[in-house]
Amino acid sequence: MKILVTGGAGFIGSNIVDALIAKGDKVSIIDNLSTGNKKNINPQSAFYKADISNEKKVFEIFKKEKPEIVIHEAAQIDVRKSVLDPAYDAKVNIMGSINILKAAQDSGVKKIIFASSGGTIYGECGAKAPDENVCGNPLSPYGIAKFSVEFYIKFYWQIYGLKYTILRYANVFGPRQDPFGEAGVVAIFAKRMLAGEDIFIYGDGKQMRDYVFVGDVVNANLKALTKGDNQIINIGSQKAVSVLELAKIMAEITGYTKKPVMKPKRAGELFKNFLNCAKAKKVLNWKPQYDLKKGIAKTIEFFDNQRSKE
Repeated sequence: MKILVTGGAGFIGSNIVDALIAKGDKVSIIDNLSTGNKKNINPQSAFYKADISNEKKVFEIFKKEKPEIVIHEAAQIDVRKSVLDPAYDAKVNIMGSINILKAAQDSGVKKIIFASSGGTIYGECGAKAPDENVCGNPLSPYGIAKFSVEFYIKFYWQIYGLKYTILRYANVFGPRQDPFGEAGVVAIFAKRMLAGEDIFIYGDGKQMRDYVFVGDVVNANLKALTKGDNQIINIGSQKAVSVLELAKIMAEITGYTKKPVMKPKRAGELFKNFLNCAKAKKVLNWKPQYDLKKGIAKTIEFFDNQRSKE
């Protein structure tokens, strides 16, 4: 198949690209390298350095590549940045996504797979993990944008017949995640623990997240190529783990002995988020293959290998 991956030089996107090429697909990439990395670009892909906010450029690429399927991973990914600058977040995550949808419809794309955010769309979660039927209640501009794009995608299906699968990711972690940004606590902790540097925890550390390994997310995208048409599907571990517990697990694996440095709580962060993924098993025949410790061990191994090359 001919598949175009937006954000294909980024953390999740590049892992998806590698898996697609390994199974014989022809892959093209759109990425502006704002958070993506040239080192992540698979040499067997066709790479276009472009911003999804540039409608003209996006249309030119789609016209040239004529993809059958689009996997839309490109985004402004930082929740806290969205709180500080909602207009920029909307420009990239809403207007950029509309450009992708318009180009897909115009060039005859058969299906779009969209990376949505189960980690923000549901808002605060109680004792029960929300399934896809729970009404969204995003509390950040990032979550609002992701939720909005879901409705635009449904519009393009209803009006133009563009099929879709929306995957609502939990907190994704794994090799290639940026350890220098504000998003991605596992990567940040891994890099700093391996270097013997302080780690910072904001708030009391009891805030809970659903952490899912990038390899499992890649597998969900591969299954969505042929399954889950016109469905919204949660992709996570179904388990809520506190930041303090996460730090403890990572410290045990790395041999890190310092105590975390506690900082004030940051605006826009949820206290608890985790996902019910029963639909993913039923519709995609998907379930996570990596538990948290196994995924963290592989992530730490990746960053440790990177350190040895520096």
